Amino acid sequence: MKRIIVTALAALLMAFSMAAQTESVPAQGAALDSTLVGKNIFSLLPSKSKGAKANVSVHQSDNIMKALNNQIASNSSRKVSGYRVRIFNDNKQTSRGASEAALNRFKGMYPGIAAYRTYSNPFFKVTVGDFRTKSEAMQLLQQIKGSFPSAFIVKESAINYPPVGSIY
Repeated sequence: MKRIIVTALAALLMAFSMAAQTESVPAQGAALDSTLVGKNIFSLLPSKSKGAKANVSVHQSDNIMKALNNQIASNSSRKVSGYRVRIFNDNKQTSRGASEAALNRFKGMYPGIAAYRTYSNPFFKVTVGDFRTKSEAMQLLQQIKGSFPSAFIVKESAINYPPVGSIY
């Protein structure tokens, strides 16, 4: 049984390593446990020293562990082009305060979605979400259109790397 689990983990790690080398990322993925994002899964295995009832040990090539650690390190700050929803874009004298109010209102309504406030002379802008595809951004746009009627989708050259399968 242990050998099957170790073999499955090794195959999974190799698949992640190969996927990282190609820039192809599927738009839809399996459900993701966000508590595991950016963590080394081997450090989460039960052991008696951590208070568990049993020890789980994995015997594998050092190359697999190196590949996993490289994958985690390279994706922690990875940026990718994608889409966001702009909920505020103005250049009036009151735009600084209005953009901050829009940002705070959005964060209060949708606390789990990333929101960004920027200034590009002469415009104050508030964009929300990090999406790989325009259709993913469209789902959020449809949801917030009632609260932010002037919202629209924008293409961004660098967004934060959203986990596969995340739904805003």
